[in-house]
Amino acid sequence: MFRKRFYYLIQLQYLGFRYHGWQKQPNVNTLQRMTERTISYVLEHKDFKVLAAGRTDAKVSANEAFIELFVDHHPLQIDDFFQLLNENLPQDIRALRIEETNEQFNIIQHPKIKEYVYLFTFGKKFHPFSAPFMYNVMESLDISIMQEAAKLFEGKHNFRSYCYRPNEKTVVEGEILRCQIIKNELYTANFFPEESYMLQVKGEGFKRNQIRLMMGALLDVGKGKFDIDFIKRTLDPESEKIVLEHIVPGSGLILNSVTFTEEVDAV
Repeated sequence: MFRKRFYYLIQLQYLGFRYHGWQKQPNVNTLQRMTERTISYVLEHKDFKVLAAGRTDAKVSANEAFIELFVDHHPLQIDDFFQLLNENLPQDIRALRIEETNEQFNIIQHPKIKEYVYLFTFGKKFHPFSAPFMYNVMESLDISIMQEAAKLFEGKHNFRSYCYRPNEKTVVEGEILRCQIIKNELYTANFFPEESYMLQVKGEGFKRNQIRLMMGALLDVGKGKFDIDFIKRTLDPESEKIVLEHIVPGSGLILNSVTFTEEVDAV
């Protein structure tokens, strides 16, 4: 029997604190599992497939993420489906919009720029309600030296030191378009500390745990454990391989935006 397939692009937001990342895994709750269960419930069948623009790790949140939904046999009544999807998704997942696309669009291969932010504060214990959103460092940090070190990541580099358990097939070269540490004025709440900061990183793609390893190295610079030259050596392909082990928690990391750099073909 000939299978007719229909294609949709869905924009999502989610708080990742209670999930073991996006990708389905046995015996744990993931964002993909909950999203697919909800879609199946709304459609009343399982003749569909979901692909994500990227896979966030455990406890990582997204202000803007995208999935592609493939539905077999019958097209969606988009407005009705969208309303029912939001009514039935868990309260920490929200669909922002949906549009129909076509078989030429591939969410994984389509060129896109991702912007991540990592929120942190330091100096004293924060309100426990802040824990799902940012990382608390009790020691004092030299923010100015961290800001200087962060700029070193911009441009094309060998990021082998910032790849978690790379193998011989791992592509370690990459380009970061922007990397800076600034005061956090983007995400606010009355229980957040009076002053917090964020690492803002923008690029086409990132290695597994890359930004969390970068944040760990920058925090060690701020504590005086590493200096600027150490960061330079981690990015130098000619230097001796440096294995970094300070991976900060996923709960401070937010996929802030995904921008498709070529127009998405809509139906």
